[in-house]
Amino acid sequence: MSPRLVLASGSPRRQALFRQLGLEFDVRVTNIEEKALAGERAADTSERLAREKAAAAAPNSGEMVIAADTMVVVDGRVLGKPIDEEDAVRMLVQMSGRSHTVVTGVAVLFGGRMESATDRTEVWFRSLAEAEIRKYVATGEPLDKAGAYGIQGFGAALVKRVEGDFYNVMGLPIHLLLDLLQRFGVCYEFGELEST
Repeated sequence: MSPRLVLASGSPRRQALFRQLGLEFDVRVTNIEEKALAGERAADTSERLAREKAAAAAPNSGEMVIAADTMVVVDGRVLGKPIDEEDAVRMLVQMSGRSHTVVTGVAVLFGGRMESATDRTEVWFRSLAEAEIRKYVATGEPLDKAGAYGIQGFGAALVKRVEGDFYNVMGLPIHLLLDLLQRFGVCYEFGELEST
């Protein structure tokens, strides 16, 4: 019998990816402070936050909790969600014509045991005129996303090249999630999970 999945995230992108995979799941949004510790690298922060989110979801017996945290990093600095439209414009100007790194930590909690890991993807933006950036920001799409863009929406037009897992940029590296599930003896069978 496969475990009942709980996605510890309110992210519409992560929920869409679960639905794309045909998985049945419950959503349990946690409320933890998403803040880096002094001297902590982005990969360590994203993995720690994913673990904290999974633990905060307080699974019931038979539930498998999946949590993730995604960060956009430019020149060693983390770009979180923009506080307003001008902040979104500033972030996108900073990333125009160059690369940035997307780091996602994923944690799986089941039966009192937690497994976690991170994935990295390099994304290159086209050179963007400020007027183009402002039109994109005016759509409202960037305002709830780390790094102020959504690669699965209008933000696809900003991207020149991706090196690594595309789904990582959306907030959930699928291959990493499947690897973590296998550590628990659970395999993805195209629309459902099976215990091995």
